[in-house]
Amino acid sequence: MSTPAAVASALQRALAAEHAASYGYGVIGAHLSGRGRTAADLDWVAHQRARDQLEQLLSQRGVTPVPAATAYQMPVPVHGSRSARAAAVLVEDGVAAAYLGLVALSEAGLRQLGASQLTAAALRASRWRGSTVAFPGYPAG
Repeated sequence: MSTPAAVASALQRALAAEHAASYGYGVIGAHLSGRGRTAADLDWVAHQRARDQLEQLLSQRGVTPVPAATAYQMPVPVHGSRSARAAAVLVEDGVAAAYLGLVALSEAGLRQLGASQLTAAALRASRWRGSTVAFPGYPAG
């Protein structure tokens, strides 16, 4: 059985990843146009909704949600559409990795949330990458 501290820690890690993703898509979207920009906007909204859900779950458990930072380091320098797409892949890979912590918990509802969000991040990453990976959220190799 997962301890309340383990649950809070896993939720906080997922929330921190969602904060970073929301920030990242602001940068990513600024370097895209057309369908790429539309996709980035939709992904930004998805991350904000996930962030809100995690904040609510933490608050319901009496835990103060970790606040967003003022700024985040992008996983790669973003100077155009190609690097923006590469950054989107890395952002989504980071989100998928963070949700693995929820998948590992004993609480069925949180495991389901983690699996659902990990799947969503993997699908977004595969769209940006143009291919899938065998084990989303796990480091390559």
